[in-house]
Amino acid sequence: MLCALPLLAGADEGLKLKAQPGLLLIPPGNDEVLPLFVEADRIQGTQDREIEAFGNARLRKRGQAFYADWMRHDMPTELLNAKGNVRIEQDREILQGDTLRYEMATDRGYMERPRYMLMSTPGTGPITSGSTRLVETDGRGTAERLLFEGPGQYRVQSASYTTCEPGNDAWFLRAKQLDIDRNRDVGVARDASIVFFDVPIFYSPYLSFSLHQERKSGFLTPSYRTSNTTGLEFTAPFYWNIAPEMDATFFPRYMSKRGLQLGGEFRYLNTGGRGELRAEMLANDQQIDRDRWGLFTKQQQALGDAWNSTLNLNRVSDGKYFTDLSTQVAVTSQAFLTNDLTLARSGLWGDGGTYNFSAFAQRWQTLQADPQAPLTAPYNREPQITLLAQRLTRWGDFDMLSSFTAFEHPTLVNGRRTVVNPNFALPLQNAYAYVTPKAGVHVTHYAMGSNNTTGLPDATRTLPILSVDSGLVFEREMEARGQKLIQTLEPKAYYVYIPYKDQSRLPNFESGLQDINFATIFTENQFSGQDRVNDANQLTLGVSTRFIDPSNGIERLRAAVAQRYYFKPQQVTIPGVPSRASDSNSSDLLAAISGNIAKNWTGDAGWQYNTDQKQTQKFNIAARYQPQAGKVVNLAYRETTNTLQQVDVSTQWPIDGRWTAVARLNFSLKDNRTLEALGGFEYRDRCWALRIAGHRFATTTASASTSIFVQLELSGLSRIGTSPLEVLRRNISGYKQLDPRSTTPVEYNVPGLF
Repeated sequence: MLCALPLLAGADEGLKLKAQPGLLLIPPGNDEVLPLFVEADRIQGTQDREIEAFGNARLRKRGQAFYADWMRHDMPTELLNAKGNVRIEQDREILQGDTLRYEMATDRGYMERPRYMLMSTPGTGPITSGSTRLVETDGRGTAERLLFEGPGQYRVQSASYTTCEPGNDAWFLRAKQLDIDRNRDVGVARDASIVFFDVPIFYSPYLSFSLHQERKSGFLTPSYRTSNTTGLEFTAPFYWNIAPEMDATFFPRYMSKRGLQLGGEFRYLNTGGRGELRAEMLANDQQIDRDRWGLFTKQQQALGDAWNSTLNLNRVSDGKYFTDLSTQVAVTSQAFLTNDLTLARSGLWGDGGTYNFSAFAQRWQTLQADPQAPLTAPYNREPQITLLAQRLTRWGDFDMLSSFTAFEHPTLVNGRRTVVNPNFALPLQNAYAYVTPKAGVHVTHYAMGSNNTTGLPDATRTLPILSVDSGLVFEREMEARGQKLIQTLEPKAYYVYIPYKDQSRLPNFESGLQDINFATIFTENQFSGQDRVNDANQLTLGVSTRFIDPSNGIERLRAAVAQRYYFKPQQVTIPGVPSRASDSNSSDLLAAISGNIAKNWTGDAGWQYNTDQKQTQKFNIAARYQPQAGKVVNLAYRETTNTLQQVDVSTQWPIDGRWTAVARLNFSLKDNRTLEALGGFEYRDRCWALRIAGHRFATTTASASTSIFVQLELSGLSRIGTSPLEVLRRNISGYKQLDPRSTTPVEYNVPGLF
């Protein structure tokens, strides 16, 4: 039976404590010192001098607990010595060893042959399950000696460190000396090696890392990659954590076929905006014997008084910069680089109105990488000034678009265009129907510049535009495969009238024929831009149906059809684009369906059918099977008459509990050519993951880029190699990067309707 033996203030200094089992409370001598609690099989000592505990000894102080077979505490110096099964439990860490010498007042001392566990969440401690002590740990290791060098400061000699769970030493960091700063969550290893399955795979005389993935300055793990355009690549980036809201990365990149490329990226974030600047320089490319460079910046900044600005600058040394030096389709497929500056302001206009003003200047760089596919640069805008205004009144809704644009091009006709387009709409609606008549006028004035070899005169075009948008909404309760649903039926009619006006003597700076789809069929103008406005006396009819889960409002399935009917032949056309057949009185028929078609299956299909020629113009169908995160199959087929015929298949699929295959094939049946292919696998363990992927894609009509990615991810320490994650996310729709520590995937279990 334990008993409390308090030491009373004012007792004789030489009073001896009898050796007996018990619990001893050592009261504080002043308000600054915390009390100590000592518990053991046997306790003895001298009051105010020392206390000695034998067998299952435990000393507790607020925030700390010490365990050992034997311990002695010297009260005047607050020195604790302990031997045999020594254990320290304190906030966010557990330390075990053979012997301990510890100055409790200064947190200095040492532990022999320590084993340590570090946790990221304050207050996390041991979890007891029966007779087994389990620990939720972010890092652990062993050493010959651990030195306490102040609160949260440790120096570990001949140390190892890993984030693997106890009993799993798949990888560990081995260092002659490891400095751990718990206050900053930083580890610094000297004379360090990374050992993977008992094989050293990386060495560094100095290695600094974050204990819990926090930002910190230092060299990042080098990356390796191989490509047919750049050869074997090696990149050794250095990260500079300048401030909490500012950082920079320097990345020297050696390419065996090209040479050494130097690059850097600077990022900042403040209360008014954000920005990033990236610069790259390759001196004397070995393949073409010339310097190559790239400069890219994007900045957004609030200027005060509701003003803001956006800056985009993108310049490269030559048109083949990306196709030669990049291994990403999204980059190599760029044909034009924009360089623009925007100043904008938004505000309130009267009672119930808003406005948006912007001043925009833009120039383009054309990247002519494929000589077999010549490009014509878009017009520069120097500048474009736009004012959008909206106001709700008791009589209806008023909105206006107005703009002034100066178009500049080195080889095409130049000019200035002013547009004013006010509109007034009267929405009338109730719970099941709506009708919105709308009237507007489109006024455009052209002032032609000096570079006017076509002889186009200054001109003004004024066109009234009338439209009526209407629709009904019906709904009913139903049940499909035991699931309660709400089905809607939503017919829609949209009428537009625009009189004909000859526009053949007007310049065309930006207009083109819009692709007909569900986003454009219910619009006034079939042309994009402001330079051409179609003549119209037409009615668009459509109907859609939706199946909605009443418990959460989620739309399970949607289907729609639509077609436009013309009451007069087309007269306004785009130069170089044939007009609609004179005997055609309707557009192509559009049909689409998408949603959950079966359990864990989603589908999407679209069909564009020419009713005059009785011919399919476009058809696409896609399906996805995804029973859980990390398990997905995508199937797609796309066809455009006389132009395109493609099959696209991709997957991320577990082979067993830890192996996962990833693959994609995008193949052109019309050209009998692989447009893009990806293949590889991932191995996922609780504290590490391995990813290997090969990627090939067409860069021009006659060439392709091939790359191999290999990455070893050591959880909580680093990633070695070049990451294929961005390639996987872009190529495999629904791809999920699984946490190596997680062994339980997320079940989706999305029910299907049919």
